[in-house]
Amino acid sequence: MNALISAFKDKQKIMFANEGRLLKKSFFGLLILVLAFQTGDFGDVIRESMVNAYLAVSVFVGFTLIVFIGLDSLTNFDIGSFLDKTKKLHVPIASFLGAIPGCGGAIIVVTQYIQGRISFGSLVAVLTATMGDAAFLILAMEPSTGLLIFCLGIVVGTISGYLVDLLHGTNFMMASSKIEIEFEKLKKTFVSKFNIFWMILFVPGFIVGLLLAFQIDVDKLLSLPSNISFVLILGSAGAILSIFMWSLNPLSDFQCSTDKSRGFVSRVVDTTNFVTTWVISGFLVFEIFMYFTNLDLKMFFDLWLPFVPLIAILFGFLPGCGPQIVVATFYLNGYIPLSAELGNAISNDGDALFPAIALAPKAAIMATIYSAFPALVVAYTYMIFFE
Repeated sequence: MNALISAFKDKQKIMFANEGRLLKKSFFGLLILVLAFQTGDFGDVIRESMVNAYLAVSVFVGFTLIVFIGLDSLTNFDIGSFLDKTKKLHVPIASFLGAIPGCGGAIIVVTQYIQGRISFGSLVAVLTATMGDAAFLILAMEPSTGLLIFCLGIVVGTISGYLVDLLHGTNFMMASSKIEIEFEKLKKTFVSKFNIFWMILFVPGFIVGLLLAFQIDVDKLLSLPSNISFVLILGSAGAILSIFMWSLNPLSDFQCSTDKSRGFVSRVVDTTNFVTTWVISGFLVFEIFMYFTNLDLKMFFDLWLPFVPLIAILFGFLPGCGPQIVVATFYLNGYIPLSAELGNAISNDGDALFPAIALAPKAAIMATIYSAFPALVVAYTYMIFFE
């Protein structure tokens, strides 16, 4: 998710171009696909991980994205006019927009801060509340946990924002740039031609994923021969197609999920492919590590349990949603506690950190540091009292 950001003296723009990105994505995607076609036990481990990632996670992420991106595509909201009328409520509004799954709401708030329309406390609030695209993964797999993080993000973000404004004043580090986000002029890409095939696999994949979630043996239900697995074929095809489409997509993952001028289906497909690739990467990191070391990772994390939330919080400082999806994947697989996931959810800023770093780097760094304090408080409070 590398963004090429250019700033001009008279008029600042955030421009997202594809230079160099496609080569990196292609290499990464090719590496995963090469591993998938290995023979022997190692190849079986890789393919099983990919199938599980697609049918147990990706199809539900895709469904969640259909709901949220569908709602986002239907709205025509003038945020500038709304903020002018609600100046006393900027902090809780920023927290709410940040807590919405994905990065769109948080990016709106960041750009409003850079234009000098909201306070530094509102910037802290939105970066504290946002969880980025990792929220889709949590919502898809554990809706109750996703709702908890959503509510917690709003509350913690609001409190943090008000405390910062109380400490520094509403004019602290007030920005005044004129800014507009300008994406590369590609509405449809080469991989958009494969959207129909993606949907053909997604529909039965979602149904099979539901059946597997209810512990139903799909292959037995279909009365297939013992040497043929519909689950394996469908899961492998879905995972491989997702990685293939992601690796050859010239657009940044940032644009895929936030550019409302693009088609609804393309936004859903491209964003799901991005999440799928990172989920598969998280699965593979764990499985390959276990294959060659036989280390009990759960025991390892349990041994260093007091430091796990701190490590997850430090991971949250990494820009972008990819590393946070890996952390969420480890939580969903039971290797790190919920306290660590809560700390990461509060400390991470998702894609919203990119425009903030580009045009207000000092404010972005300070806001990120400020978000670490509530992350530490929430993570270790939950660990002490509930784990």
